[in-house]
Amino acid sequence: KDDGAILIDCPGGYLQTSFNERFDQHGAWRRDFALRLKLLGEWMRDHDLVDAALEERLHRLESQVRSDKVMVAFVAEFSRGKSELINAIFFAGYGQRIMPASPGRTTMCPTELGYDADVPPCLRLLPIESRLKPQSLMEWRMIPEKWTRIDLDVNDPKRLATALEKVAETRRVTPDDARLLGFWSSQSPDDNPPLDSQGLVEVPMWRHALINIAHPLLKQGLVILDTPGLNAIGAEPELTVSLIPQAQAVVFLLGADTGVTKSDLTIWREHLGGDIHDESTRLVVLNKIDTLWDALSTPTLVQEQIDRQQSITAEILGVKKQQVIPVSAHKGLLAKVTNDMDLLKQSNLSVLEDALGRGILGQRRQILGAAVTSALAELRSETGRMIRIRQRDLSEQTAELRELQSKNSPVIKNMRSRISQEQAEFDLGGVKIHAVRSVHVKLLREVFKLMGPVSLKVDMGQLTVSLQQKGIKFGVKRACGETFERLRAGLTRVQSASSEIQTMLVATFRQLNSEYGFSLLAPAMPDMNRYCCALDQVEQSHLKFLSVTNAFRLAQPEFSARLVRALSTRLRLIHEAVLGEIELWSKSATSQLDAQLRERRRNFSRRLEAIDRIQQASGGLEERITEIEVQGVALHQLETKLSELTGFVVNAAADIPEAATVRVVESV
Repeated sequence: KDDGAILIDCPGGYLQTSFNERFDQHGAWRRDFALRLKLLGEWMRDHDLVDAALEERLHRLESQVRSDKVMVAFVAEFSRGKSELINAIFFAGYGQRIMPASPGRTTMCPTELGYDADVPPCLRLLPIESRLKPQSLMEWRMIPEKWTRIDLDVNDPKRLATALEKVAETRRVTPDDARLLGFWSSQSPDDNPPLDSQGLVEVPMWRHALINIAHPLLKQGLVILDTPGLNAIGAEPELTVSLIPQAQAVVFLLGADTGVTKSDLTIWREHLGGDIHDESTRLVVLNKIDTLWDALSTPTLVQEQIDRQQSITAEILGVKKQQVIPVSAHKGLLAKVTNDMDLLKQSNLSVLEDALGRGILGQRRQILGAAVTSALAELRSETGRMIRIRQRDLSEQTAELRELQSKNSPVIKNMRSRISQEQAEFDLGGVKIHAVRSVHVKLLREVFKLMGPVSLKVDMGQLTVSLQQKGIKFGVKRACGETFERLRAGLTRVQSASSEIQTMLVATFRQLNSEYGFSLLAPAMPDMNRYCCALDQVEQSHLKFLSVTNAFRLAQPEFSARLVRALSTRLRLIHEAVLGEIELWSKSATSQLDAQLRERRRNFSRRLEAIDRIQQASGGLEERITEIEVQGVALHQLETKLSELTGFVVNAAADIPEAATVRVVESV
């Protein structure tokens, strides 16, 4: 327990599953990767090889690798066994159910399970009444005092499970209150929850739940999203516009005994179907195959039934058959708790875990590895230029000093005067560089203005007005399409403005390289294509809310307001990501210029210092030449070591030797 992990002694234990094993390996890989980056950064700082931009880039990379999250969203209608499947895959080590999954006790509000070391083990619940307020879910997260908090005893499974039953709590309200909260519509009575004898409606007590526990998998960056049924998903736009689309994997559950029902198909078509994600991260689970196990049927007949349901489901949903995985979450959980390997195999749970492991974890590793490899290639290039500048300066100093051999005092004095004049001319050139910086900053302000909050509000103006009009919202789809066209046009303008800045940088750097012998190279311009893809994804998830089936829900002002807030929050995050990349790109260019200016000024100082030493002491000339030659050898060794260390980090993207950490420390 020293590191906060949970140790549970369960009867008999169970064989660790492939998903857990893969996630352990993924966590070890991330930690090893982050350590290599950290040690590389420290080594580079010790040898004065990083400027402000490079240091920030290294810090961002390390933070990205160390804090990378993997979200798995479980989506289904009520009573499909989501919570039982979560228990079976992630929490069987407790020896009992942790998430409420008993008959009549199911998750009623969207629930996120994760780990934050700065927060004690607790359950935080956002009251359902928060839907009546203007804040989005993202904004509510920033107001922890508005959540109901329950501390959790992670060392007592029974008390933990009892505490988590809070997510299943409901309350009864009038139909009018239910309508305001998004759970009642007079235009679609078939979808409304039933009235009790007092004319009241049962609704969830909580809008959202956050569970923070130091479960080993959660500590390694896993986030689990458990979503309730269709009614709750449709009433909470942020789930479909933001949370579910950002999940690295979505598991859609169906009942093997019922197949694809009308409400199942509605969830798939309106909230999941047609997703642009890789199909390996979208899995359909036919749960409860144990209901098809029949003592009067042979295993062959039972398997034929399962295969038939699998094929029919794949055809209805328009996916490949191998994407539909039949399992029994109940029997899988039981098998793990009792260590029954035959039953575990029969439950088919390991097949699902393997698909999750191969799909999401393999994808995350590729993404992180590619990001680090690309960034390190740029870093290696920039630091390599810095080393070559120092090598060139040393060569110039050596040539100057050898020229002074056998020269008399007046010659040495004249050389000192020439170096001082070069330094003065170089300092005068600072005016030109300052002018370039001013133009750069001006152009950069224009880019920031294009992606600022005011611009976003203007771009969304027409759609906001369309959604806020009373009654049925005709033309809202057209307004949505036009809004996203404006947003994409904004990214195009950013790309154009960035190209203008890039053109200026290339021309300026070329001139400075020619006049002062610099080796400046304009950094690669940010690519807006991936942000356009992000906009496409947001638009796709948003359009699902604008279908005919949601027409009556959209007629409710409260729902439309929540939809606008959810969309604004998601788009603001994209704009902030664009600005962050633009800022880092700009800083890379200016820091590179600052670094070479600093090196040139140091070179002038070293040259003048060498002349002064020669004037003051006989024999100082040979001594200084020897010193410079030693520095040259050290620089060559530094360049070799830099290549070795950056290569060592890049190699981590493909392999993780067992003794990797030891070798990193020894190497550095």
